[in-house]
Amino acid sequence: MKKIVALCGQGLGSSLIVEMNIKKALEELDIDDIEVTHTNLNSFDSNDTSITAIVCGKDLSDAIDFQNKIVLNNLLDINEIKIKISEFLNK
Repeated sequence: MKKIVALCGQGLGSSLIVEMNIKKALEELDIDDIEVTHTNLNSFDSNDTSITAIVCGKDLSDAIDFQNKIVLNNLLDINEIKIKISEFLNK
């Protein structure tokens, strides 16, 4: 099973909101084989091989050493999330 992790800087509030929006986007895209979780930058393990991709804001993109990043301009824009996840899964 694929796993996507929503990642925020310090707390867990924004990453939880992004996680919920990712789940909503996946439901709208009729994709049900992806696990979605959230964490903060300090707790993120970039060596976790179970993670397919991370989703983060553009402010964190350079601070994260992980190959498969889905970078959002607006963490709350569900349409952006749907587009970028769909593009990532189709490449």
